[in-house]
Amino acid sequence: MRPPTRNVARTLRAALVLAVTAGLAVAVPTTAQAQLPDQVTDQAIDQAIDQATDQAPAAQSAVAEKPYMGWSSWSLQTTSYPGVNTNGSYSYLTEANVNKQTDALASKLKKYGYEYVNIDAGWWRGWDWKPEFDEYGRQKTNTERFPSGMKAVADRIHGKGLKAGIYLPVGLEKEGYGEGKLRIWNTDDCTTGDIVYSDLRTTNGWDSSYKIDFTKPCAQKYVDSQAQLIADWGYDFLKLDGVGPGSFKSGDNYDNRTDVAAWQKAIKGTGRPIHLEISWSLDINYAKDWQATSNGWRVDTDVECYCNTLVSWENSVEDRWRDTPGWTRYAGPGGWNDLDAINVGNAAMSGLTKAERQSYMTLWAVAKSPLYSGDDLTKLDDYGLSLMTNRDVLKINQQPGKPAKPVTSVGDEQVWASENPDGSYTVALFNQGDSPSPVTADWQTLGFTGQASVRDVWNRESLGRHKDGITQALPAHGSRLFTVTPQGPELKTTAYEAESPANVLSGSASIANCDECSGTKKVGNLYTGGKVQFTDVVVEKAGRYLVKVAYTSGDPRSIGVSANGKAPVSTAFPATGGWSAVDSISVPVTLKAGTNTVTFDSGDGYSPDIDKIDVPRV
Repeated sequence: MRPPTRNVARTLRAALVLAVTAGLAVAVPTTAQAQLPDQVTDQAIDQAIDQATDQAPAAQSAVAEKPYMGWSSWSLQTTSYPGVNTNGSYSYLTEANVNKQTDALASKLKKYGYEYVNIDAGWWRGWDWKPEFDEYGRQKTNTERFPSGMKAVADRIHGKGLKAGIYLPVGLEKEGYGEGKLRIWNTDDCTTGDIVYSDLRTTNGWDSSYKIDFTKPCAQKYVDSQAQLIADWGYDFLKLDGVGPGSFKSGDNYDNRTDVAAWQKAIKGTGRPIHLEISWSLDINYAKDWQATSNGWRVDTDVECYCNTLVSWENSVEDRWRDTPGWTRYAGPGGWNDLDAINVGNAAMSGLTKAERQSYMTLWAVAKSPLYSGDDLTKLDDYGLSLMTNRDVLKINQQPGKPAKPVTSVGDEQVWASENPDGSYTVALFNQGDSPSPVTADWQTLGFTGQASVRDVWNRESLGRHKDGITQALPAHGSRLFTVTPQGPELKTTAYEAESPANVLSGSASIANCDECSGTKKVGNLYTGGKVQFTDVVVEKAGRYLVKVAYTSGDPRSIGVSANGKAPVSTAFPATGGWSAVDSISVPVTLKAGTNTVTFDSGDGYSPDIDKIDVPRV
């Protein structure tokens, strides 16, 4: 979890809105929590995860084979755009409105693969946001919002050939506690008082629930009862929200890994294949746990701006370009990185320019994020509909293969790429700057040289053959999307290990073990003056080289890169997914013919660890 930033402040504001409206006491997140009694050990958490994953029936295997596609209600619930929430905050969520969106999804988008209709927070809350619970401490349908009940809504969605999704917060909601006297469904002697910690410690991103103690035998039975309820209603998807570590909370109170594992186990016990999506802004340090126990995980804060549009570029669409790369390695069949809703279809209500809307859809597609709209599907404009229904773009999102990631340094001009099963590459060019700029994709960063055929994906046209790369002039916040098919030879490189005894380490720099690194070593501790200098880099010709740098970094960091004593150029490196996780990007370095030095200098900051460099032989 990164320190509080303007982005965290936005999310905290959103959480405060939700919590205050609900009449909850709000706890301000801290970076350290006091030691708590009866702490759940990592061993117990691992055991719970192992039990959940070991019991997977065959019926679950088809869930999340590809990123899911559909619609979600939350974006419309949070906007103050005129005419949407006419009965007060979050009032858009009604049976009538869900039915309208269901019909629109079925008629406009179903044939393109959009199939989930996901009902978000509030289905058990009245207009005043007060919740309702049944005699077993489970959320109860608010009949003002959903007069036909949640089963009837799901049945109607299924009648359109679609799938139904529902929402719950993690933990036992305070109002469902019932002084600890409510009996747990399908048990003889378990009560709500038997499933939580005796000190009634709170959990989730809003502290709106009591933390469930899964060392108690009745605890799993409560989650089982919730899972059976939504399965009996016929739901195919559950968004479990406020999950930690993450959701801008840390410490044992907010460690919900055992909750997620319990939910996975409970869902399997129902015999119904229910997609389990966890939210929001999960801690990447526990990515392997999320991967083991869920079908998708939110990698960032809410995309909604909680303003008079659905989103805005600055709050927080643009943050995904920085926050997504570290998660790339964890996505694949069965579980995907969730970038949140795509709100690209409603012109003025979206809050974005056309260029921004295309970039938004492009990143979500190449990152293989679930594609679920938060728009009013009854009012899609022609441009928005064209973005959401471009079959070639959707194919990139849905086809097998790893998500795209940055292949060049992450500044305003970015190139993201991934290799496709047929040997071609998906290549996305982005201009994150506030003014027009050219962006170049160099074939060397993809691992080949010479010629390649290029197809413009958005415009569905061939651009012919291009030698060495392609450059496009992009508007502010603009993008282009290509399929690049190599026709030249594989790029040959010479590798240089950072830990080589020929190199010079200075300041705090030191050699460290790294199982995933080349040679199982790297140079780390590059902070406040720490440097590693590669001293014997040989090339035949003078010129500009795109040097591939293999590195590890738990968060986005920068380092100064220079050659032959020149002034270092500060270069941004994306997070790799952890300090033991290796990834690479290409950085431009000007070299002379013969022997060169290449230096990585932390300057006065904190920098990534360096594994090795690969220098092209041209």
